[in-house]
Amino acid sequence: MRHRDYNYSGKMEHHPRLGVGLFFILLGVALLVATNDLFNFGSISNYFTWETALIFIGMLLVLNLQFTGGLLMIAGGTWFLLDEIFIVTPEIVKTVFWPGVIVLIGLSFILSSIFKLKN
Repeated sequence: MRHRDYNYSGKMEHHPRLGVGLFFILLGVALLVATNDLFNFGSISNYFTWETALIFIGMLLVLNLQFTGGLLMIAGGTWFLLDEIFIVTPEIVKTVFWPGVIVLIGLSFILSSIFKLKN
């Protein structure tokens, strides 16, 4: 007879150091992008705004398998950065952006249920 664990919660648990490690990796990448001015925003202070903070926190949430909140944070930060990235935001981006975000949120619900089933 095989032993079964009936107290299994089905949730994927992360070690606390995983979140801290991901935080430092993303912070390092963000600093590399800012110090080398890869997006042509200008000085470092132009890179670290509240919009980029939303995107950064959203990336951390996605990496910690909290897809819905992470996608909403990334989408919100990107939406507010569109005017700074493009001189004139293309109309197709404005019409497709939020429906695309809603589709991604639906996919995030499906992905999170798949990850819960595998554990």
